[in-house]
Order: sequence, then C-alpha cells, then structure tokens
Amino acid sequence: MDEEYDAIVLGTGLKGCILSGMLSVSGKKVLHVDRNKYYGGESASICPLEELFTKFGAPAPDESYGRGRDWNVDLIPKFLMANGSLVKLLIHTGVTRYLEFKSVEGSYVYKGGKISKVPVDQKEALASDLMGMFEKRRFRNFLIYVQDFLYDDPKTWKDFDPSTQNMTALYDKFGLDKNTQDFTGHALALFRDDDYLNHPAIETIKRIKLYSDSLARYGKSPYLYPMYGLGELPQGFARLSAIYGGTYMLDKPIDELVFGEGGKVIGVRSGNEIAKCKQVYCDPTYVPDRVRKKGKVIRCICLIDHPIPNTKDALSTQIIIPQKQVGRHSDIYVSVVSYTHQVAAKGWFIAMVSTTVETANPEVEIKSGLDLLGPIRQKFVSVSDYYEPTDDGIQSQIFISESYDATTHFETTCLDVLDIFKRGTGEEFDFSKIKHELGDEEQ
Repeated sequence: MDEEYDAIVLGTGLKGCILSGMLSVSGKKVLHVDRNKYYGGESASICPLEELFTKFGAPAPDESYGRGRDWNVDLIPKFLMANGSLVKLLIHTGVTRYLEFKSVEGSYVYKGGKISKVPVDQKEALASDLMGMFEKRRFRNFLIYVQDFLYDDPKTWKDFDPSTQNMTALYDKFGLDKNTQDFTGHALALFRDDDYLNHPAIETIKRIKLYSDSLARYGKSPYLYPMYGLGELPQGFARLSAIYGGTYMLDKPIDELVFGEGGKVIGVRSGNEIAKCKQVYCDPTYVPDRVRKKGKVIRCICLIDHPIPNTKDALSTQIIIPQKQVGRHSDIYVSVVSYTHQVAAKGWFIAMVSTTVETANPEVEIKSGLDLLGPIRQKFVSVSDYYEPTDDGIQSQIFISESYDATTHFETTCLDVLDIFKRGTGEEFDFSKIKHELGDEEQ
C-alpha cells in the first residue's frame, strides 16, 4: 500500500466504483479501498438469503424460500434507463463486457388508488385509462411536440422558448390538466417533487425524450436490470479498473486521512501504512465530519411469492406514486424484480418500497406502496440518513458523494458521479466519445 497514487477511492459502493472506473480509463493511477470484506458498501447485494434475515435480526427463513444461494437481494435496488447516463458510462468504460442485462417488463403510475401503465406514445396515450377523451388528444399533441423537438432547430419549438419559459407555461400551452401533469412530471420525466414546474421547460423535455428513447431500445419499459442484481456492477468496475492498472483492496480499515499544507489531502493511513495521493474520492461514511444530514430515506424490502396484482403478471416492474396522489411532498417508489433476474428462488419476487421520510412515523408513509403488493411473506424495513458534502472538495481535494436517494432508477446517481468527476478533474466527462462505441457494442 505504501505507494503514490493519483487518486484513492474509499468505499466500493456503486458511485465509488463508477468513479474509479472513469478515473482509471482517463489514465489515472487509482487505489480503491473498502473497509468491508465485500464489494458494494451500502449498495451491496446480500447472498445467501439467510444472511439477509440475520442482518435484519429475523429468524432464519424456512424451506419454502428455496435454496438460500439462489437469492441475491439488493439493499438499494435501482433500475437503469436503457438510454441513460449509466448505460452510456458502462459502454464507454467497457464494463458491459462483464454484465448481462434484462429489460424490466412494466412501468406503472398510481392514480386514485389504482395503478395504470405509463403511456409514452400516441397509441398508448389514446388507450390509457389515466385521462378522459379530450385530455387524451391534448396529451397526444404534447407527446408529438416533445418527440419532434430538436434542440438546435427553433422551428420545432413552435413559438415557445424552452430555455427561458418554465414547464408550467408549456403544460398551459397544451392545456394539460393537473393529473396529466402529475404522471408526466413524475413517471415520465422522473422528477422527485414539483419544483421542476418553475424551472426552464428544456429540462423536462430532455427527460421525457430520454424515457421514450430508452423505451424505443427494448420495448416493454425504458428500464434494465442486471442479471444477479446490482452487486455485479461494482465487481464489473473493479475488473475494469484492474485492467487499467488500478489496485483494489478489501477488508482494509481506514484510520485517517493525512493532510499537508493548506489543508490538502496527501494520503490515507491504514494501520502503519500510508498510501500517498493527490486526491481522495469517498462516500459520506468515511468522512463524517465533512458531511451534513439532509434527511432520511425509508426502504422496505418485501419478499413475495406471487406477481404484483394489476401488472399483468409482470416478472419485473416499476411503480411510481406521485406525491400529490397521496398528499405528500415527495414521491413513493416501488420496484419489483424476481427469479427471472436470478435474484430470487423460482417463483419468488423481491419488491422494494422507498421514499424520503417526512414524518415521525416513516412506516405509515409507505403504506400506499405496500398496499399495492398483495400478501407479503416477509418484510425488512430500514431508515437511513441521507448525507451531502459540506463543501465542493476543491480546496481539500476530498470529493464526497451524496448518500443514495429514494428513487428506483439511476439517473440521480449518475448526475452526482458526473458532478464529482467534473470537480475532481476540472473537466466535464465527454459523452460524445461514446457514440461510435455504442454501435460497436451492439453489432
């Protein structure tokens, strides 16, 4: 360990692994360390099943759960947008060589006590039970506008400037009612609250385009999930980092960060060894004195032996409950995966219900999500603090990721990673390099 590195990454959670992959591919010499014996940090996959029951202090599972080794339960499951930033990063860095993905079968939104498929094209808009007849036409016109919209061709903007006018103005232009705005903003554009209504409309247009482009790639939903669970992702990045000369060390306690003049980090000490470095990248658990608590997230892992009602027996699905539907400030997310992804024994499903905590009784807050699942055989509830760094890290050269939020998709995770990469390297990550590789990858 007594060597000099360009960067030391602490923690093999997903964000740390993506960053070490990006830094390695950019030609940096990286040391990646984790205090745990396993990969993944807070975003680990737990296998066998017995270990999950032990972790939450529950009596051991009986034989009805099948073989314990057939389970890989993600503590923080998230779906990947088929055309989103993370998939582009995976392709750019070559990690897709090590992973196999499967399309998620359904994407649903909650309205008035029941769930409906999220409509994304003109045909679905006209068939959807979320809207009345006239509203369907207005929504269809809105979708056509978004599909035909080109950033560099103002003629397609139709007398509306999306970079200066806000999203409320665009909804008004098409006469969309509050319910339609609700599922458009939360289930298509995947915003977590309604602040976006006052932001320039271009943000929302980009997000809806991402959703429909992702859907176009695989058909049933815009989401993908890796076979054997998300635990495969950090390991894929670890292999990648090793190819580029990165060094990984697990089960290595971190005793302190070492500072030089001007409060700049110059190394990391573990026992009697000090690894020197120019920069440190880490998650909040490694630097409790440099982060502040921003809130709490509740997650409930549910083991279920049947498909979710009203999803046409889908083997995997995402359901979003927009905050207004249940009188809240933040959305509730439900994700469902199953034995088809090799994460559960045959016939079993794993659902996760999560949201940002708003009251002193978080379990009651996720009730509307749990109620959609039908009978639940076993549930494991955790409430975790959500931390963010207190500064941008430029002076100390310690770049800290935010905790994982309540969303069931990866877009917010990617935004954080790209922001950290920019602060640490002084440059934007260049996605334009990726395009030709996308083609190569698919041939």
